[in-house]
Amino acid sequence: MTLDPTSLKELQTSLADRLYLQIAGWHLYLGDAGLAEALAIECSARLNDGAGVAARQALEAVQVSLAGGSTKLPMARLMPAAQLHDLEEILEPYCR
Repeated sequence: MTLDPTSLKELQTSLADRLYLQIAGWHLYLGDAGLAEALAIECSARLNDGAGVAARQALEAVQVSLAGGSTKLPMARLMPAAQLHDLEEILEPYCR
């Protein structure tokens, strides 16, 4: 299932304001990092699998560039475990 443009934008806004990457004790919110849109698109493509699966697979699929692009890590490696639960909660209404 993919979301219509309005719903995708709503999802992106929710992700941007609520989720963050944790780097050296700092919280870098996805909206500030410019990563909310990529995560919203990846989540949207996986909603048929349920919120838990969609969240985990999307976090593995989105690659975060570090050091000017010389290194890339899956978003899942930079996000605290509690944020996975928050992502699942955000996705739940879209899976119905």
